[in-house]
Amino acid sequence: MRRIDARSLRGLAHPLRMRILEAIELDGPATSSTLATRLGENTGTISWHLRLLAEHGYLEEDPDRGTKRERWWRLPDRQTVLDPSEFLDDPETRRALDVYLRDLVERYYNRVRTYLDEDWPGEWQHAAGLSDWRDLHLTPEQLHNLNEEIAAVIDRYTDDKPAEGAERVIVQLQSFPRRS
Repeated sequence: MRRIDARSLRGLAHPLRMRILEAIELDGPATSSTLATRLGENTGTISWHLRLLAEHGYLEEDPDRGTKRERWWRLPDRQTVLDPSEFLDDPETRRALDVYLRDLVERYYNRVRTYLDEDWPGEWQHAAGLSDWRDLHLTPEQLHNLNEEIAAVIDRYTDDKPAEGAERVIVQLQSFPRRS
C-alpha cells in the first residue's frame, strides 16, 4: 500500500493526468498513441504526462509488452491511499487536493450518467442500484468502520477469473457527513 504524499498529490492533480490514469485503470495497459486517440490529445502531450505519472509512482512501464519505439504503461501492483486530512494545513497542497477531489466527483457523476444513457437489458437494470441512505447518525469512527466493512465485502467479489456472463461493474460509494 502506498500513501499519497503532498508532492505526489500535486503530480496527480491535473485533469488530463487523472483521465489518463482512469483510462488505464478501466481498460488496462496502454501506449501513449492509444491513449492520445482515446482522449483526443496529441501523443507528445500524453507521453509527457505518462512519464510524470510514472515519476510519482502512479504508473509503470509494462516490460512484457512493447518495443523500443512503443512503450506500454500499466498500474503498479499496489493500492494507493489518500487521506485528505493530512493536507489541511498546507494551502498549496490543499488546492491540489481540491482539484483532485472535484475532478474525481465529476468522473463519478459522469459514470452514472453514462450508465443511465446506455440501454442495458432488464436483468442488468434490475441488478444495478442507485441508492442512498439519508438517516444515519454516525461518529467519525463509525463512518470509517462502515467504509472498511463495505470495502471488505467488495474484496470478496473481486476475482481475476470472472464467471461466464459477467460484465465489468463499477461500485461507487460516497460517504460523508452532512450539516443540517
